[in-house]
Amino acid sequence: MRPTLPPELRPARAVVRRSAGSWTLQSTLQRHGLGPVAGVDEAGRGACAGPLVVAACVLRPGDAKRLDGLTDSKLLTPAAREEYYALITRWAQDSAVVVIPPEEVDRRGVHVANIEGMRRAVAGLTDRPGYVLTDGFPVRGFGSPALAVPKGDQVAACVAAASVLAKVTRDRIMVALHDEFPEYGFAEHKGYCTTVHDAALTEHGPSRVHRFSFVNVRAARGDVAIPVGVGGGVVGAAVEDDDDVAALEAAAAVGLPTALVHNGTVTVGPTEVGAEGGMEP
Repeated sequence: MRPTLPPELRPARAVVRRSAGSWTLQSTLQRHGLGPVAGVDEAGRGACAGPLVVAACVLRPGDAKRLDGLTDSKLLTPAAREEYYALITRWAQDSAVVVIPPEEVDRRGVHVANIEGMRRAVAGLTDRPGYVLTDGFPVRGFGSPALAVPKGDQVAACVAAASVLAKVTRDRIMVALHDEFPEYGFAEHKGYCTTVHDAALTEHGPSRVHRFSFVNVRAARGDVAIPVGVGGGVVGAAVEDDDDVAALEAAAAVGLPTALVHNGTVTVGPTEVGAEGGMEP
C-alpha cells in the first residue's frame, strides 16, 4: 500500500478556472509558482522552400485584455497577425525567434531541426522559464518542465503568441525572397507545396532556397520521380545516395544567415498551410 502524506503536508490541488480561456494553463501554473510560462511554436514545417522559424514567448499575466482574441496564427488574417505581432513584441515579458535555413533543415530533417529550434528558442529567452508549453507533441531538453498541449496555439495564449511571432517573421522573409525569386510566387504561397508553386518548380527548377530533401524539389531537379500517391511531393525524403548528397551540397551554398534571434540575447542557428482568411482581432 502506497504511503500517504498527512493532510497538512499535501500540496494544494490546482484549480483550473475555465473562465480564463486561453490563459487558463498559464494562470494555473503561475498560481502554483511554476512561472514564468513560455509557449513555443513554429512556422514553415510543411514548406518545401524557405526557412523553418521557431519562436518562444512569455506573456505577462495581466495582459489578457491587451491581447484579447489572440489565437492560432493560421486562423488570423494577415492584417490581424501583423497587429498582434506588434502588440506581442511590445508587451511580451520575453521572446526569442530562431530562423533555421533550408540547408540545416535538409541536413537534420524537418522534425529534428524543429525540435532543436524549439530548444534554441527557449535557451534564447532572457530568463529561464519555470514551465514550457509546446504545441501538440512533447519535447525534452528545455532545462525546465514541459507540457505538450493538443492544439496548443488555440488553447494557450503564450503558444498562440509564439505562433504569431514565428509566422509573421517567416512570411516577411518569404516576401523578401519573392523580390529575389519572383518566378516562384513566394509572396503568395510562402514556399508551401501549392499547385502554383509546383508548377513554378517544374518550369524553373529549384532555387538555392528550396529544401532539397523534399521529394518534389528533387523531382523538379530531375533526381527522382515523385512516387504515386505523394500529392504534390510534400513528403521529405532521406538522403541515401550520391545524388542526394550533391543536392545538399548545392543547397548549402545559400546566402541566408545561419542564425537570427530577435531579442539578441543568444546567437543560434536557425506552419502551416492554410487559407489567408481568418478572423479579425
